[in-house]
Amino acid sequence: MPGSVKAMAVCTASSLVLVTAYTVALGGNGWLWFTWVVLGVVTLGVVATNSTHRV
Repeated sequence: MPGSVKAMAVCTASSLVLVTAYTVALGGNGWLWFTWVVLGVVTLGVVATNSTHRV
């Protein structure tokens, strides 16, 4: 996994922790969760694309 893909995965995981902490502390926010889901899907797409090019 190249550095840029690894960095994106770390950012996605970190943002999950932050969104969860925000939800616990201040209550749920649908836009935060929607944004995180979009980020997660994009990250999965980048990881999948990268793994198919490494044949």
